[in-house]
Order: sequence, then C-alpha cells, then structure tokens
Amino acid sequence: MMIPQQFSLTRTISLKARVYETLVHLVLLTSALVAVGVTIGIVFSLAFETFEFFKRVPVKDFLFGLEWSPQTAIREDQIGARGSFGAVPLITGTLLISAIAMIVATPLGLASAVYLSEYAGPKTRSVIKPVLEILAGIPTVVYGFFAALVIAPFIRMVGTSAGLEVASESALAAGLAMGLMIVPLISSLSDDVINAVPQALRDASCGLGATQSETIRKVVLPAAISGIAGSLLLAASTAIG
Repeated sequence: MMIPQQFSLTRTISLKARVYETLVHLVLLTSALVAVGVTIGIVFSLAFETFEFFKRVPVKDFLFGLEWSPQTAIREDQIGARGSFGAVPLITGTLLISAIAMIVATPLGLASAVYLSEYAGPKTRSVIKPVLEILAGIPTVVYGFFAALVIAPFIRMVGTSAGLEVASESALAAGLAMGLMIVPLISSLSDDVINAVPQALRDASCGLGATQSETIRKVVLPAAISGIAGSLLLAASTAIG
C-alpha cells in the first residue's frame, strides 16, 4: 500500500520541478530577449537620428568642417539660428586631451604598478590596491566636476602668475583630469600582468648578480611588455571614449 503513495509523491515532486524549470527557462529567455531588444532599439534610434541629422547637415560639412557650434535658435530671426557642425574640432580636441591624459597617466600608472608588485609589503599592498580599485570605479562626471572646481582654477592661477592667459576650459585641465581617471586602470592591469611574470626569472636575474631595479628594468618589464601594452591601449580607448 505504501508503494503507490510513494510513486504519487515522487510524480508530484517531479511535476513541480518541471514546472519550476519551465518558469526559470522562460524568465531567462525573456531577460535575454529584453537585452537583445534594447540593443536593437538603441541601434535603430541612433540610425534614425543619424539619418535625420545628415538630411539637414551635408556629410562633407560634418567630416571636414572646421567649426563646431551646435547652438541653434528656435526662430530663424534669432542669433545662431544656423549651427555649425564640423567634426574636425571635436576629433582634434579629443585626440589632444587623450594625448595629454596618456602622458600624465602612463608614468604614474606604471610606477605605481611596479611599486605594488615589486616593492610594497603585504600590508601596504592590502591598503593601496583596494584604494586604486575604488578610484577606478568613480564616475567620470565626478572627475569632470573636480576638474572644473580644482584643476582648471589652479591652472588659470599658475598661468596668470606666469604672465600667461589660460582659459578655464583649456585642454590641459581636461587632459589632467582624464589622466587621473585612467591611472587606476593602468596601474591595476599592469600590476596583475607584472605579478604574472614567473618568480624564477627574478631569482635567476638576482642569482647572476643583478640588483632589484636592474631585474625589474631588464627582466620583469620586458617579460610583461605585451600585457602592459594591452593595458595602455585599453586606457587610451577609455580616454578617447
């Protein structure tokens, strides 16, 4: 008499498990379709706006125009009724700011990575490494706000004291802020790459009489150069973006 009851109970549990798996499958499928749908919607919306933009602005003027002034008035009789949409100033400004950012961030990021991986003790590393990770997660708008309130006035003050006229919206201020933003990215990635270099290479170099700095310069960094180059490329793409 117990066998039919056990069979019925097992069948009920199996049925509930199948229903549960079906619901989970539907939820996951819906999530995937929503993600795909949102991506497609973004692409179509950008394509539509791009089509509408180039209906009003010729492609030649956009690609080779030397003036960017997107302010347009509501009425034709207002000042600035026709905006200028040349992309050359945007491209050159982006490249200039990115170059300044990389000049600032590359030595700072690599130096901090070398210190963390080769010189810092466990306690120091346990403090500095999480702080760098936190800095890497700060939103870009915060760095922009910091640049507008601190970096730009400081550069203007230094330029004024040196007899130079420096605008608050200079590329130097933006490049310095962007450089500070990507320092944690370069440092964190380069630190991981340097730590991945086998300890046997360091031991062999020290066994041949090389100092620690010589080992880092002539053994560790050349062995990790591909990963360091990848971190610099990623930082550059972040700055350009």
